Amino acid sequence: MSVSHSSKLNKVVRDQYMRLPQGGKVLVTYVWIDGSGEGVRCKTRTMDQEPKCIEDVPEWNFDGSSTDQAEGSNSDMFLIPVRMFRDPFCLDPNKLVLCEVLKYNRKHAETNLRNTCKKVMDLVKDSHPWFGMEQEYTLLGINGHPYGWPDNGFPGPQGPYYCGVGADKVYGRDIVESHYKACIYAGVKICGTNAEVMPSQWEFQVGPCEGIEMGDHLWMARFILHRVCEDFGVVATLDPKPMTGNWNGAGCHTNYSTEDMRKEGGLKCIETAIEKLSKRHDYHICVYDPRGGRDNSRRLTGHHETSSIFEFSAGVANRGASIRIPRQVGQDGCGYFEDRRPAANCDPYAVTEAIVRTTCLNETGMQTIDYADK
Repeated sequence: MSVSHSSKLNKVVRDQYMRLPQGGKVLVTYVWIDGSGEGVRCKTRTMDQEPKCIEDVPEWNFDGSSTDQAEGSNSDMFLIPVRMFRDPFCLDPNKLVLCEVLKYNRKHAETNLRNTCKKVMDLVKDSHPWFGMEQEYTLLGINGHPYGWPDNGFPGPQGPYYCGVGADKVYGRDIVESHYKACIYAGVKICGTNAEVMPSQWEFQVGPCEGIEMGDHLWMARFILHRVCEDFGVVATLDPKPMTGNWNGAGCHTNYSTEDMRKEGGLKCIETAIEKLSKRHDYHICVYDPRGGRDNSRRLTGHHETSSIFEFSAGVANRGASIRIPRQVGQDGCGYFEDRRPAANCDPYAVTEAIVRTTCLNETGMQTIDYADK
């Protein structure tokens, strides 16, 4: 197997140092989204006492010219702590802190999509929008080849791998279960995991989360995934179509409801929301991956449990539709629906903001309203 050199280092030696007392000091790791809009970065500082709330964590800065977020001549960027988690790598009392990024003039960085998402979520807080996102990903060796696949060939056709059990059907379960436990320890609202249709492809689910909490928890879950994979010497890719041919792509299906949808008779509200989404398909496709739909065009082909990127569709229990209403929701007459269009590498802030703009704030067309000016 192609794994990184670092993963082959003696972890027993590392544990010797990790057990050393910290003398009351606390390691606080700041995590942020870099200039790609897909990658995460981190750096760690020492604090003299354990922070009890996010307000206890001070602002910090970093070199934005090294993360594709600033010019070298004016490179200082600000890290603004927004949500704190327990650190599953260095353990208590150490912390992981998710941050927004501001430029030198304290305007939000281009890939800081949390900024506008938070404003929109605050506007609709009385609707209590809940989200649950299903993050698919693929494990790769350090050489970029799917982990566990034959070096010079392919595994058998899709069929036995989804929710599979057995060494000939699943690859990398140790990584998946380590990530699951690490997220629970950290306080991430992870609620499940399963092997996916393509071998070496997995999924974890985060939610239900209300409003801005969805993006915060999914981004931290992604960070933890990359760190766990680092320890095992493999790579987790969120590429929406990592393997061409007769293999499933990777999405980030987004389950959504408002309070009215969850009440008795809420199915009518669900149908109204879907009607609004049907009239704004092009806008949603543009924000459902970091490249304005180009990534999703490789995945949303109308095959492999996807809808066509060019057409909007909806149906009960239909995994080939843009929007799926779960069968149980149809029977109960209330609940939630699933938007199956977001790509695995989407920004959850962009996705949840777009859904709320269309279904709660009744926006139409390709343009969005800047509510900061209202």
